[in-house]
Amino acid sequence: MVGDFVAYFSRKPAHGYRLTAGAMGAVTALSGAVYAHHLFTSGMAPVLGRTFMVLTLLISLPAEVMFLNWLMTLWKGSVRLTSPMLAALATMIVFGLGGITGLALGAVATDVPLHGTMWVVGHFHLTMGAASFLAVFAGLYFWFPRMYGRSLHEGLAKAHVLSSAVLFIAVFGGQLVAGYAGQLRRLYDPYQYTFLAHLLTLNRWTSWAAFLLGAAQLLFVVNLVRTLGWGRAAEPNPWRVGTLEWTDAGPNPVVLRGPHELSQPEIQQQLGRDWVGQAEVLPVAVPVKADTEPEAPGVEGAG
Repeated sequence: MVGDFVAYFSRKPAHGYRLTAGAMGAVTALSGAVYAHHLFTSGMAPVLGRTFMVLTLLISLPAEVMFLNWLMTLWKGSVRLTSPMLAALATMIVFGLGGITGLALGAVATDVPLHGTMWVVGHFHLTMGAASFLAVFAGLYFWFPRMYGRSLHEGLAKAHVLSSAVLFIAVFGGQLVAGYAGQLRRLYDPYQYTFLAHLLTLNRWTSWAAFLLGAAQLLFVVNLVRTLGWGRAAEPNPWRVGTLEWTDAGPNPVVLRGPHELSQPEIQQQLGRDWVGQAEVLPVAVPVKADTEPEAPGVEGAG
């Protein structure tokens, strides 16, 4: 979803689309071979620890390929900061922070001192909690008009996404700082230890950020109730994209092109817009550029 939304709202074809798909497959395959990075402190054999360390660090390479392709799609694009796009960008930010902080847990030498601390809690929730949460809302804001025929209030949607993203970083960023300072997890009262007493203020601020994060979700509830009760009817294609669910492709569409045919000069000349439906038949066939230069006249059959 994130890759698609970045392309749609940058009004550009997705950069390295096949490479991104391959990278996602590589992440999926490697993810089944990295589980023991949770067990570095369990007393496993050192050679086993080194093996899983290498596999864990290797998985960051295809993940980085995906991330860089998303950034390259944004580069010099005509970015439209709609609510789905803001949620997709927020997903990229918190997922990137979660990935970077996870590198320290993928190496045995740095995982050993950090494993039992709040650093793990902050890292895990940025990656698996905040990123998943924001990505789900990106999809919800994008497809809500298609599902319910009504348009959510963009102002409330953007306020919800931005406040959630900032507060996610405040909550789990605070946990990262506390963990780096040595605060252990699974403690009922960490302040019984004098070397952790100075972290009380930080943890209080983190807790207040968590309460505000919960309260920020009321923005979505208000938006949802308001829209379903009194919201205006949605446009047939509010995001100006060409995928089949947004275009009148008929009952048995024939897909003629990919989902990211955006800002193509030939399309703009013919249709007067920067998108084309995947099953839309153009009035004039768009010329396809040859892979090689044509032969010079008079050389056919020469030699």
